[in-house]
Amino acid sequence: MTRYQALADDIEASITAGVLRAGDKLPSVRHTSERRGVSASTVFQAYYLLEARGLVRARERSGYFVAARPRGTLPQPTQPSAPAGGSFAVVDVSERVFEVLESAMDRDVVPLGSAFPSPQLFPLRRLGQCLAQAAREADPRAAIDDLTPGSLALRRQIARRALADGMALSPPDLVITNGALEALNLCLSAVTRPGGAVVIESPCFYGALQALERMGLSAIEVPTHPGEGMDLAALETALQRHKPQAIWLMTSFQNPLGCLMPEARKKALVELATRHCVPLIEDDVYGELYFGEHRPPPAKAFDTEGWVLHCASFSKSLAPGWRIGWAAPGRFARAVARQKLTTTLATNAPTQQALARYLESGGVDRHLRRLRQTLALHRDRMADAIARHFPEGTQATRPEGGYFMWVQLPQRCDALALHRQALAHGISVAPGPIFSASQAFGHCLRLNYGHPFDESMQAALATLGQLARQCISPRP
Repeated sequence: MTRYQALADDIEASITAGVLRAGDKLPSVRHTSERRGVSASTVFQAYYLLEARGLVRARERSGYFVAARPRGTLPQPTQPSAPAGGSFAVVDVSERVFEVLESAMDRDVVPLGSAFPSPQLFPLRRLGQCLAQAAREADPRAAIDDLTPGSLALRRQIARRALADGMALSPPDLVITNGALEALNLCLSAVTRPGGAVVIESPCFYGALQALERMGLSAIEVPTHPGEGMDLAALETALQRHKPQAIWLMTSFQNPLGCLMPEARKKALVELATRHCVPLIEDDVYGELYFGEHRPPPAKAFDTEGWVLHCASFSKSLAPGWRIGWAAPGRFARAVARQKLTTTLATNAPTQQALARYLESGGVDRHLRRLRQTLALHRDRMADAIARHFPEGTQATRPEGGYFMWVQLPQRCDALALHRQALAHGISVAPGPIFSASQAFGHCLRLNYGHPFDESMQAALATLGQLARQCISPRP
């Protein structure tokens, strides 16, 4: 055993014994080095190992702290039930989704139901400096150069990062969009026609439901496992039975479950879509927010024939509110570019240039490391609070990335009623029915752990747990 492993094991034993508790700061590297008679490098390696084990978290300019760990056991939710070939549904969800989203926008409400992480987690000052510099040095011709596909400098930076993630993309393969939602909608418009049907996950991102409703498309709901993603056997049956025009899903840190589809299943998914010649629209907005050592490759990394239309953005990982996303539509690139040309024409040029400058500066990976560490710590604290305060029988996912946790309450709990009661206490939640065309998941919630875990957040989770206990009606 090496010295750093021995040191890490000693510290882990102290954490397990309760000598070091959640939130406690570890001794400084210099102090530990002097007391243990080892080099600073050895201490750093030990702290890195503890971080990889999920036992400590680094905070910028503050040092290392013991990570929060659940005091109780939260079992994982089970596979949602659905017909073997997928359930067919006409979509009508917009009013309910709008009502829930509107309630989460109030600054006085604890944003457990919000779709966005806290803006405090992002380098907005540095981005602002890049924007000011881009505005001062803007080339007047930049407003018309690469008008529809977007800034060549930005597309080059995106392609470079994609290459590191296993996607062999070049700038001509990309179309810059007004956020990922526009990218997804453009892709959907390019491969479907009104009256058709699209395979979606169950539960799924409500933005997909709204897009289907707006475009006059029906939904084929296929169950999605909290640990493994979409049920591929059920997907194949749905493809054979319903002949859908497209598949729309998230393969990494899915909203709302937070689940990560294993790499082998992603490859099998792409092979299945390719074999049936069905376009696969991949929403990968949370891909950068992984908690492991390496970013999981998206489905696009296994696409050899261009059937995957990959969509992502900077909104969740770097620049919220800037609305800069992109699509890598494969064989449908020309059709997507035509949709862009005939709808919004172009994406804001100064913000594209500013993001290209920031990416060129090399600071993005340092920011992302801090962001992931913070989100992972918040996840653990939320799991701890749910285990302590929520009713017996509650189950919750433990995402390996992103900032959403799916909570399955006892069957007798009405999530929509709980949503209304929580609002009366200044707490927003996202009830399960808004994530389903058939308005299933009536006893489930999606909770957001992407905001500071301060006293108000802790109090809100305690109150929510109490309300959940109260909303369970007595047995007849």
